[in-house]
Amino acid sequence: MSPATVFHTVWARVLASVSARDDVVFGTVLFGRMNAGAGADRVPGLFINTLPVRARTGSGISVRDAMRSMQTQLADLIVHEHASLAVAQRASGVHAPAPLFTALLNYRHFFSGDWVAPRSHGTEILGAWDRTNYPLAVSVDDSGYEFAFVVQVAAEIDPDLITRLLHTTTENLISALEQHPDTPLEHIDVLPAAERRRILTEWNDTARPVPSTTLADMFTAQATRTPDADALAYEDMRLSYAELEARSNRLARYLITRGVGPESLVAVVMDRSPDLITALLAVVKAGGAYLPIDPGQPAERVAFMCADATPVALLTTTAIAGRLREPHADGHGPGTGPRWITLDDPVVRATVAGQDSRALTQADRIAPLRPDHAAYVIYTSGSTGTPKGVVVPHANAVNLMADRWPDLDSDSRLLQFASIGFDVATWEIMMAFAAGACLVVAPAEQLLPGAGLAGVVARHAVTHMQLPPTVLGMVETEAELASVRTLLVAGEALGSELVDRWGAGRWFGNAYGPTEITVIAASAGPLHPGDLPCIGRPLPNTSVYVLDEHLAPVPVGVVGDLYVSGAGVARGYLNRPGLTAERFVADPFRGAAGPLSSSLAAGSHSQPDGGQAGRMYRTGDKVRWTADGQLLYVGRADDQVKIRGFRIEPGEVEAVLSGHDRVAQTVVIVREDTPGDKRLTAYLVPAGDPGAAAGEGLESEVRGYLAGRLPDYMVPSAIVVLERLPLMVNGKLDRAALPVPDYASDAGRRPVTMREELLCSLFAQVLGLSRVGAEDDFFSLGGHSLLAVRLVSRIRAVFGAEVPVRTLFETPTVAGLAARLEQAGDDGARPAVVAGPRPSVLPLSYAQRRLWFLDRLEGASALYNVPLVLRLSGRLDVAALRAALGDVVARHESLRTRFPEAEGEPYQEIVPAAEASVALPLIPVAAADELEARIDRASSHAFDAAAELPVRATLFALDSDQPLPEDGMAVPGEFVLVLVVHHIAGDGWSMGLLWRDLSVAYAARCAGRAPGWEPLPVQYADYTLWQRKLLGEAADPDGVLDGQLAYWRKALAGSPEELALPVDRPRPAEASHRGGMAGFQMPAELHTELAELARAEGVTMFMVWQAAVAVLLSRMGAGRTSSSVAR
Repeated sequence: MSPATVFHTVWARVLASVSARDDVVFGTVLFGRMNAGAGADRVPGLFINTLPVRARTGSGISVRDAMRSMQTQLADLIVHEHASLAVAQRASGVHAPAPLFTALLNYRHFFSGDWVAPRSHGTEILGAWDRTNYPLAVSVDDSGYEFAFVVQVAAEIDPDLITRLLHTTTENLISALEQHPDTPLEHIDVLPAAERRRILTEWNDTARPVPSTTLADMFTAQATRTPDADALAYEDMRLSYAELEARSNRLARYLITRGVGPESLVAVVMDRSPDLITALLAVVKAGGAYLPIDPGQPAERVAFMCADATPVALLTTTAIAGRLREPHADGHGPGTGPRWITLDDPVVRATVAGQDSRALTQADRIAPLRPDHAAYVIYTSGSTGTPKGVVVPHANAVNLMADRWPDLDSDSRLLQFASIGFDVATWEIMMAFAAGACLVVAPAEQLLPGAGLAGVVARHAVTHMQLPPTVLGMVETEAELASVRTLLVAGEALGSELVDRWGAGRWFGNAYGPTEITVIAASAGPLHPGDLPCIGRPLPNTSVYVLDEHLAPVPVGVVGDLYVSGAGVARGYLNRPGLTAERFVADPFRGAAGPLSSSLAAGSHSQPDGGQAGRMYRTGDKVRWTADGQLLYVGRADDQVKIRGFRIEPGEVEAVLSGHDRVAQTVVIVREDTPGDKRLTAYLVPAGDPGAAAGEGLESEVRGYLAGRLPDYMVPSAIVVLERLPLMVNGKLDRAALPVPDYASDAGRRPVTMREELLCSLFAQVLGLSRVGAEDDFFSLGGHSLLAVRLVSRIRAVFGAEVPVRTLFETPTVAGLAARLEQAGDDGARPAVVAGPRPSVLPLSYAQRRLWFLDRLEGASALYNVPLVLRLSGRLDVAALRAALGDVVARHESLRTRFPEAEGEPYQEIVPAAEASVALPLIPVAAADELEARIDRASSHAFDAAAELPVRATLFALDSDQPLPEDGMAVPGEFVLVLVVHHIAGDGWSMGLLWRDLSVAYAARCAGRAPGWEPLPVQYADYTLWQRKLLGEAADPDGVLDGQLAYWRKALAGSPEELALPVDRPRPAEASHRGGMAGFQMPAELHTELAELARAEGVTMFMVWQAAVAVLLSRMGAGRTSSSVAR
């Protein structure tokens, strides 16, 4: 083998190690003069060429075979040394501008330093250097008697590390070639001994003495030290350590009488409360292990966990038991389930109260409690579709408490934020008690970001807390956590933006760890603005390894699989020895694993460091070491994900979906179409014949199906129905081809009130959509619980109303939420407008009275006419149109109302439908220019409000060549219909309603029947009476009207009497009411920007335009600070 072959193989092995790949491509520099003819070596010029080398270092290929393969490839390259690199790239399938390779090896037979030919006397080489455009380039200089490495790297790469890797790999490869040539190339170690020792030993030097005790004894010891200190705060309740000790002791003795002891399991299904904390302590004091279950979980999932874990008892309350399942008369649940103990049952309460409150001894228990006994079992999401229980011993939890939160002592208040079904809750609870601090407990609905969480923190002066990064990102201001001195994040990946925002002014840290290693394996802190969001260093008595697929440590900066060993490693998965053996593997750096045996677990638990020496847990996370020995999280190696702090196996969701009768195929993935916003998305192929009918209604049906079987955080934000799943050419699922969910709805109705319009804008802003309809479902459009919190916060800011998040779950549409807001707001007490008895003299509404007054003051005119002009093309049945017009007038009382006076006071006179008729004259128009004048004349009719109905209609026939249609005949042609309504009977919105009703009535009359519409529930006269009753009279100082008048007096105080605008002619003494219209078009880009502005500010487009007009008038001289603009 030539030295060139050896060094090319060495470089391939190093690249495979630092790139975490077993198939690598790098460039090699060809001399270019081998096949250039005689004398080419004496001709100056650019002969060298760079071509790719591909090396496969995995699949067990031996050192000998790898060398031979490399030798053959280099020989072939010499034959093609004049080929263009561009040709090689085109043949590779790696399309430009992506480079074919980014690492280079240059094997050189000379060096421009001391190894050149003898120099003339008096010459001295001062320097020589090369430049490269590759991020990583290595030159091997062969002088004929020794070799030298020259490493050139980009700024982010450590050249010294690369040099050390090259030296070590060269030594180990040559040694293997000489002594064991059949050694797999992938087993050749690349790490120098010092580097290996640093990574495996020095950075894992975490030994710390930890007392051999249990959680039960730990709490009792603290209660003995500080009996009068506050142990728990819940709303207005305070429990001292002595009181909580006594409560839990009494309940523990009661549980012992029910068979609870070491290695027995007790399910706890309770809401957040002092009773929940008491129950958890009581279980461990009795010697048992608690299985905490969030009561919000679906009954089916709770039943599964109980059936799988087989607890001896289930602690709950009457209300929760009723939601889940009714216990049998014997106190047991259905079948062979656990004994249900309802703690708020009067008999149980009395029995517990009668127990001894003194601390328990080993003699009081069924059997002695040891640190290696199980303390709790936590169920996590399972990739096979089945949740799995993780068994954690006391010793592990006690070791976790050794890494106390900064500045946590007896004067601190630690918030219990995490859901009780997650191991982080145990961390919070036991950490507070281990330090003698006060644990702050609050109902779940008070812990949502916004006013709820901020209120709890302020009310209890919380000093220490942990939040998932997603939740912390929704805390809008630092003032909401003003009292918090120590803030930890855990549960999902931390981003730099949160470090920059929260890293100043407090101790801010990041904690990492899956349930299988007792909550936390590593932590980082304090983190300051600008720091990397790393997961830090291992906890006491814990080792962390970053390994490749062969369980060999990878160099610093290289991404590898994270394994955890030491005191935090759990026993394993409850009743799942096969899965335990797969994920809890032998630790090659600490010793062999022990036998897997325990009554509650699938793993051994007998070693003094937590019982797990010899085993390590494969987390499935990808990480890398930083230069200073901290871990940086990169991502997941499998499909498991964390969304908003919840650990989810998409396979579990897929398994539940597959159980639906109408689902043939399904795949569940996490999408992050908006950076930082991860959403669980399900794709379904319906069962049966393909087509739209097969998937009709499937989305809503499946969503309800999942909601009854999975926690809400596992229900996908989007459910997409496909005819078939996209596949790649090899038949595998093409995940990249799965379509982006279309959250937007184009079928919903548009908002009809200002409140609905604002809510539609807020929905769209929070969901990241361009438009939302009034009937669109928030959750069907991709909303989830944290986005719901964000929406509630926006509603609070815009409407000044406090809406509980649960309200959004109950009424997730704009229309429903608008109705709830109206009920909850100041106008929530307003009675609905209903039809009722009417007085003999019907008064005018306030708006009608204003128009009546203007009519009497100025005389009859067309100033307040509201015209609607419509062009009708095609066949027109004039008789049917006349009848339809009569139907509309009969339907709406406001169109057949006159306004006469009695003793100077106006009143509404509603003409009976049989007596009210509106003529529809048909007038031929010969010329187009005549039409405009005719329309203007028809629209300018001056109504006599006291004697006339407030509506007129005229029909113009435009085709003079056609005879006018007779009654009963429908003739083709062009017609123009002019409807004119006096403003006292309608407004712009009314005209749309009238045209809709006229269209319905015309279609019915053309079919030979009357329109079949339902009578209107209320008429305008009913609204008039409702308004009068609600507002009262202006003279009433306690009336609503007086309050509204006071508001407007204050709002308009000091407003200018006249807007002094720069007009081109003097203002007349008397208004002529003559004017014009100036139209303009808004560019689409400007409209989009205005819509974005409206959404961002939580206002409607109308408000934006109103503000723009006010600013315009102000700039034109109407006043710098105040302008009144009429709507």
